[in-house]
Amino acid sequence: MTDDPHGRSSRWRLGRPARLGMAMGAATVLTVLGTVMTPGISSAAATLGASAAEHGRYFGTAISTGHLGDSNYQTIAGREFNMATPENEMKWDATEPQQNNFTYGNAQQVVSFATSHNMRMRGHALAWHNQQPPWVGGLSGTALRNAMLNHVTNVATHFRGQIYAWDVVNEAFSDNGDGSRRNSNLQQTGNDWIEAAFRAARAADPGAKLCYNDYNIDFWTAAKTQGVANMIRDFKSRGVPIDCVGLQSHFTGGTNYNSSYRTTIQNFAALGVSVQITELDITNANANSYAGVVNDCYAVATCDGITVWGVRDSDSWRSGESPLLFDGSGNKKAAYNSTLTALNSGVPQSSNPQSSPPRSSAAQSSPPRSSNPQSSNPNPGGACAVQVTQNPPWNTGYTANLRITNNSSSAINGWTLVFTLPSGQTFQSGWNATYTPSGSQVTARNVNWNGTIPAGGSIGDIGFQVTHTGNTAKPSSFTLNGSTCTAS
Repeated sequence: MTDDPHGRSSRWRLGRPARLGMAMGAATVLTVLGTVMTPGISSAAATLGASAAEHGRYFGTAISTGHLGDSNYQTIAGREFNMATPENEMKWDATEPQQNNFTYGNAQQVVSFATSHNMRMRGHALAWHNQQPPWVGGLSGTALRNAMLNHVTNVATHFRGQIYAWDVVNEAFSDNGDGSRRNSNLQQTGNDWIEAAFRAARAADPGAKLCYNDYNIDFWTAAKTQGVANMIRDFKSRGVPIDCVGLQSHFTGGTNYNSSYRTTIQNFAALGVSVQITELDITNANANSYAGVVNDCYAVATCDGITVWGVRDSDSWRSGESPLLFDGSGNKKAAYNSTLTALNSGVPQSSNPQSSPPRSSAAQSSPPRSSNPQSSNPNPGGACAVQVTQNPPWNTGYTANLRITNNSSSAINGWTLVFTLPSGQTFQSGWNATYTPSGSQVTARNVNWNGTIPAGGSIGDIGFQVTHTGNTAKPSSFTLNGSTCTAS
């Protein structure tokens, strides 16, 4: 396929055979459950995904079915990463080649690979002006709007419960320097098309996080970045369901990693959304830049994680720039080592003063690790404890995240958490639990993957959104399976 109008080449690439180069180090190393232990040195995770998980993050990669027949590719992807994004397999042309004729075979291959390797899934992308099937070109106005909403609803419903976060809308802002929307066929259906897509996605898959995803929004002061930020502010002020912003961060093709990148992440987080680095690649895989991206993400508690756009250089859409962590033969590059070192030595999420990010459910994901440093009980003494972390409120609402700790000597298998909202607050939505609101009282029940809380252990990544009339206090009264919990 040809390059798109903005000079970014298509990401459809065919795999080619590669050989895995393996080198044996002189030191004897013992690897147990993804952890490397050497005499006299504290344990450190041995893979990117395992290390990120220990810090409450993920480290993922784009997966293409065109490479899944390559054992080298499969080995690296399954070993190193704990999040997968389908490179092309969930886009409009792949999932609805004829109107109302939905095909999920290739997408399901990616999901199955992720499931079999204990990886969670990012869904990419529900609505985009590129890679539309040919039949879409014959539609406009109301017919196109309805077709887009039908597509969003059907695809999100099909994968409901299997997706951690959806890129609901992709690349909707222009590069003309004024912060305006791209004049796409979807934009021509009306300026509210993005809002409509997010509302349809929430209705179809209420447990998933909903993201807006774009490139060249890495500089906070850039007009395009400000256009996206203004949209998020507007959505938050009106209760439009947006949970996260995706920074593609293609530091390739002449765009470089910049010293203000952390400021951009911080400022997006301050708007009440979490940040996901969704398509990272860096020209010549500069080791310092890769480590810098990790450090910047770790510095902001609501940076959920990092996805690199491909496994090996030979798999990259910009293979000529050698931008990934593994070379074409599958060997680890210097950037791999700097990235893993940064992941292992970074500041744990709990020590950052900002709030923890909301996370969505995915049927295939494993329960949060109760051994994480941030999982410790903030208020020991009761049968249970609930830590409430409130994200910065806006003028009509706020989101909050919950961490539940089981202080008893027995594991909890299946839980029901009941809490009361302060006066003037109304429950709107939630993630990673099934919610039943009744007036000011909210009942939350576990989903399939987080129903067990080990004795002395914790689960997190549970959260909710409310509207308020001026009272922004967080809930302080909780019961877990009928037992009163301490709260903080």
